[in-house]
Amino acid sequence: MLVGLFPLSASAKGGYVLGPGDLIKIQVFEEEDLTIEARVEDTGSIAYPFIGHVKVRGRTPKQVQDNITKHLKGPYLVNPVVTVSILEYRPFFVNGKVEKPGGFPFQPGMTVQKAIALAQGFKKRADRERVLIIRGNRSGSKPVKVKLSDRVYPGDTVVVNRSFW
Repeated sequence: MLVGLFPLSASAKGGYVLGPGDLIKIQVFEEEDLTIEARVEDTGSIAYPFIGHVKVRGRTPKQVQDNITKHLKGPYLVNPVVTVSILEYRPFFVNGKVEKPGGFPFQPGMTVQKAIALAQGFKKRADRERVLIIRGNRSGSKPVKVKLSDRVYPGDTVVVNRSFW
């Protein structure tokens, strides 16, 4: 499972927390028809055979795995072996006084400095001392001042303010 190779979401003490935009793969051992790839919808759910819509937002891959196992066991399979893997993390965003603001694919080890580099660097009037981040793993998250060495997680928004000078 790929989950162990990547940093955890800022609020995920028990593992990476899934959210809209993540692409996951669900495999059921020796049940090819139940193996799917699904992108988490804006509603925070995915469609899964036999079960219907499964809520995954705010849950770790392990929690989703356990939930699907529970629903498949009994009515459909005797002892299902389910694995949930993350194939692609949701993007993070950089906006404000950078050369190319926008959304970017998450990469392991992402820092604020690397995120700004992906956005082709600071503009001339950027305030390099007042960079903010809005954590994408919580609704209503407020901007927090960060250092260039701080971590960026999937769904985060890095905001580079304008300098007063």
